[in-house]
Amino acid sequence: MPFSDYQTALVTGASSGIGAAVVERLRKEGLQVHALARSGDKLKDLAARTGCIPHAIDVSDLRGITALTQEVDFDVLVNNAGVDRPGSILAADAEGIDLLVDVNLRAVLHLCRLVVPGMAERDRGHVVNISSIAAAYNFGGNSTYHATKAAVSMLSRQLRIDCFGKRVRVTEICPGRVATDIFAHVHGDSEATYQRFVEGFELPQAQDIADAIAFAIAAPIAVNVGHMEITPTLQVPGGLSTTRPGAAQA
Repeated sequence: MPFSDYQTALVTGASSGIGAAVVERLRKEGLQVHALARSGDKLKDLAARTGCIPHAIDVSDLRGITALTQEVDFDVLVNNAGVDRPGSILAADAEGIDLLVDVNLRAVLHLCRLVVPGMAERDRGHVVNISSIAAAYNFGGNSTYHATKAAVSMLSRQLRIDCFGKRVRVTEICPGRVATDIFAHVHGDSEATYQRFVEGFELPQAQDIADAIAFAIAAPIAVNVGHMEITPTLQVPGGLSTTRPGAAQA
């Protein structure tokens, strides 16, 4: 099993939700896991529970992530950190666009730039990019989020080309709605938010996403699980809307 070929992992956005679940899962497989997030207190709790190595660094802190990647050769990179500010481009602000580009895309590009060449040189490694079904399907009012996640999706495919001939595997995980606290981060931590997005729905848990990632990593070294779309059974993306002239502005 390839888990035995890997020793170290870096997980971003690791303080809660999918990131924390991935840290726990990889620690169970015996990897030395470096957990990176902004929340130092949550990372300390995670480290006490799992034995991971915490790094209270903002993923958009280029100097910080550069220093970390120069200290450790990572065999597994899980780009999980992400943010969202829902809104049409018609109402977008510069701060929101810059935040999403910095966290959702720029940080992923830099971490791949910093980590993947070493994987290629050692002829082993696995990159897991957590994008979203928003990378492939359009929802109303999330223009910048869609754009950044679509870019991560294309990057995931391009990494395979860049590393052609090397045993560097790349997996893109595309979750739909998952029962995590991301909705509280985006829409406010309130009972109304919980009722709108979580309560009463049959949703995948963060652990389900972590198990899917472990499945991809544990596949035989000759197997690259390139793309996994994980949604609730009772969720379907897409749709078709048609309107009459002027009706949309009414």
